[in-house]
Amino acid sequence: MKEKQILAVIDTNVIVSALLNHDGESIPSIVLTNVISGNITPLYNEDIISEYKDVLSRDNFPFRQEDIESTIDLFVKKGILIDSTVPIKENYPDLDDVVFYEVAMSMDGTYLVTGNIKHFPINSMVVTPAEMVEILKD
Repeated sequence: MKEKQILAVIDTNVIVSALLNHDGESIPSIVLTNVISGNITPLYNEDIISEYKDVLSRDNFPFRQEDIESTIDLFVKKGILIDSTVPIKENYPDLDDVVFYEVAMSMDGTYLVTGNIKHFPINSMVVTPAEMVEILKD
């Protein structure tokens, strides 16, 4: 893949999928690998970090606490903290998703990478992990 700097908000479901299938070959794993390598710069705020911690710590996932902490540390160290966003009036099936969309919309040229594309407004910046891998190749 070519070197290309991408700004993206990574939905929690992509991180969960990447950690569950950490062989490096699954599409979500490729997205996470590109965060690690610096090809994708994640955008986040405190609510997103809190959601990551909450979801990754659920008992139904086999993640060790140190793996959860190192994953979150990766996003904080490699990412850009967005302190404030402008509320965007849209209909969301899951209100927990609002923050991801608002953070993505706070900076021009940012993508929102999600496995639940139907949870967000139709917008070309909302992409699946597979679409993000294609964007990285272009």
